[in-house]
Amino acid sequence: MESPAFDLAFEPAYGRAVPVAPGIERITAENPGPFTFFGTNSYIVGGASVAVIDPGPEDEAHFQALMAALGGREVTHIFVSHTHRDHSPLARRLQAATGAVTVGQGPHRPARPLRAGEVNPFSESSDMEFVPDITIGEGETIAGDGWALTSVLTPGHTANHAAFALEGRDILFSGDHVMAWSTSIVAPPDGSMADYMASLERLIARQDRLLLPGHGGPVTEPASFLPALKAHRLKREQAILARIRAGDREIAEMVKAIYSDTDPKLYGAAALSVLAHIEDLLERGEIASDGPPSLAATYRLL
Repeated sequence: MESPAFDLAFEPAYGRAVPVAPGIERITAENPGPFTFFGTNSYIVGGASVAVIDPGPEDEAHFQALMAALGGREVTHIFVSHTHRDHSPLARRLQAATGAVTVGQGPHRPARPLRAGEVNPFSESSDMEFVPDITIGEGETIAGDGWALTSVLTPGHTANHAAFALEGRDILFSGDHVMAWSTSIVAPPDGSMADYMASLERLIARQDRLLLPGHGGPVTEPASFLPALKAHRLKREQAILARIRAGDREIAEMVKAIYSDTDPKLYGAAALSVLAHIEDLLERGEIASDGPPSLAATYRLL
């Protein structure tokens, strides 16, 4: 299977609400970067009263754009896909301004405990203050004026990542789990590749017709894109095994070979992605390490 056809064509239309489907508007925060593409997408769903999905970073211009797009409509719920600082912090100001209740899978937490001497490289990117008013579990539905959103728990990018399915529409707000423009970073200890792949399988089985992600444009052909994304991840896993087979023992060596066409500034993120794959391979008994898995450990085939 071919790699997914990533779509880099996107007009962020900063400060303006863009209709993306009937009853759904997108407002993109102006926080572009290597992990956010053009910025974070916030979504408004509903009619006379609405839900906001992923209010975004603490940013005055984005807050004002959201309030203008709401146009005085009642906001009953604020849904948060996960607790990275580009998605959840503005929930506090939006709640204070509207009185809406917040909804999410739970506070921020790592996928596994920190190991001795380990530092979480994404700790500053995590919103440790967000605690949802409603902690939503798998398959739970919250309804409003002309909308009903059902949680689809998708751990992997973070342990508390959730997607939200718009009932009766075959539309899924996929957060950072699946995006049209790029793969999602999976970085231990916040992220888990085993969890990510299991969540991806769940989305493949759902057969949604449209995915609306946290960054970039929509995934318009999920039936082909999702299996291609899975194949892409498995191909990366095989590349890691091939490098170990060729004699590479450290992650830094593998990254230079596997990501030879990547900007070296992104090697740090690439190394964390390789570590996520390695943790999964170790758990499945396909490789061994000289101690607890880490960026500095050495690895070998069994």
